[in-house]
Amino acid sequence: MIAIIDYKAGNLASVSNAFSRLETEHQITNNTKDLDQADGVIFPGVGHASAAMESLRENNLVEWLRQTTKPVLGVCLGMQLLFESTDEGPCDTLGIVPGHLKKFDEQQGKVPHMGWNTFKNLKSHPLLTGISANNYFYYVHSYYAPVNKYTVGTCEYISEFTSVVVKDNYYGVQFHPEKSGDIGARLLQNFLDIVHQPIIKET
Repeated sequence: MIAIIDYKAGNLASVSNAFSRLETEHQITNNTKDLDQADGVIFPGVGHASAAMESLRENNLVEWLRQTTKPVLGVCLGMQLLFESTDEGPCDTLGIVPGHLKKFDEQQGKVPHMGWNTFKNLKSHPLLTGISANNYFYYVHSYYAPVNKYTVGTCEYISEFTSVVVKDNYYGVQFHPEKSGDIGARLLQNFLDIVHQPIIKET
């Protein structure tokens, strides 16, 4: 079973519909006991980082997310919150992945980055099986994550940024796979395949 975290910052209906199309048992919850019973966890998110962190704290989800060994897929804001901090607020975030998020320079382009985009660089990883650098995914975001050693995919809009990140059992995508058609469904299916495999620790 897949648990989709509800913390008042998620694009819950679209994510739930995407797993329904994949015929995958799932539930939307903010209860840590439910999360403990799940095989894998989707950490969605839209909105403001500091408000999202406050909601996570209110639901006792901060430490749960930091300590879980279950596969977790952060989507959009959910991915951003995996990092250490952000200029949005500004605020400290979960600190699972090193790095600080910055806002796109509005002097260099329209913000937010909204629409379809491809990858700039893509590494081989099970999460990206069957996905190429030329595939388009749907983005909506004003803040971007830095590129670091845990980055497995980048995108470029004004600046090059982390589009896909993997550290231990944590996976994150800046785009919205649930809104990205068949190729987005492929990525979600790849995550489901990972959920049922042993965790590979990154060094």
